[in-house]
Amino acid sequence: MNAPKRIIRVAREDDISVVTAFGNESTNDERREFVRRALDGGNAYVVEQNGRAIAVGILEYTFFENGFVSLVLVDPRERRMGVGETLLQHMVSACRTSKIFSSTNLRNGPMHALFSKLGFEVTGMIHNLNPKDPEVIYYKALKPDVSPPSEH
Repeated sequence: MNAPKRIIRVAREDDISVVTAFGNESTNDERREFVRRALDGGNAYVVEQNGRAIAVGILEYTFFENGFVSLVLVDPRERRMGVGETLLQHMVSACRTSKIFSSTNLRNGPMHALFSKLGFEVTGMIHNLNPKDPEVIYYKALKPDVSPPSEH
């Protein structure tokens, strides 16, 4: 069996309603506005398969001016089929900084496995964002640090 042909592209206006319907919490107005802002900034990517958007990812540069993957959302019918991995790899390769960060809830086992598979390391934890489910922060070095050495 051949793998389905997938393309990754920058999200368009007509993708918003499709991708915000993927998750149960994603249909709210805040999530829709978040995706719209990312789209307007050119920071939203879509995985398309057979002419249909099946995943969205957002790569921002607002986390201490480093790349930060703030969203990987896959159509529930396409989960566990490599779509999230394809999208995350694309955003890692598109990142313009020497480091990339992301996060997920402590209870999100599949996302922890994906970060580990792609060479991300746990670098911290934030409590009190979601009750009783801390946010785990991940990090990956992408390019050698090109900052000048500090003077003592």
